[in-house]
Amino acid sequence: MQGQLVRASAVRVPGSPQKKRLIANLVRGKMANEAITLLKFMPHDAAKDIAKVIRTAVANAEENFGMNGDDMMIKSITVDEAEIMKRRRFGSRGRAVMRRKRSSHVNVVLVEKEGME
Repeated sequence: MQGQLVRASAVRVPGSPQKKRLIANLVRGKMANEAITLLKFMPHDAAKDIAKVIRTAVANAEENFGMNGDDMMIKSITVDEAEIMKRRRFGSRGRAVMRRKRSSHVNVVLVEKEGME
């Protein structure tokens, strides 16, 4: 059996969940420090948001549970759709065009990798 689960989440993060899921799929199953390093050099804005949540989960593991942050592995990472703010932009011929500003919920679950002693 693997060790304790450590969770972290960010709610109502601006940005499309579809774009954030593309980045989350790249780091799922990797070691946490490796994932943070990988995300640091990505040009996407979504990478910064996901890296921030992973860093928070590692800090929770170290501070609350006394675990070693270097031994943490990403067990699961999910990106869910949050509220959509509806705004209007004025179009041609007196029309209004609806703009949908999307946001996301990012959830990360870390687990301590066995055999790392």
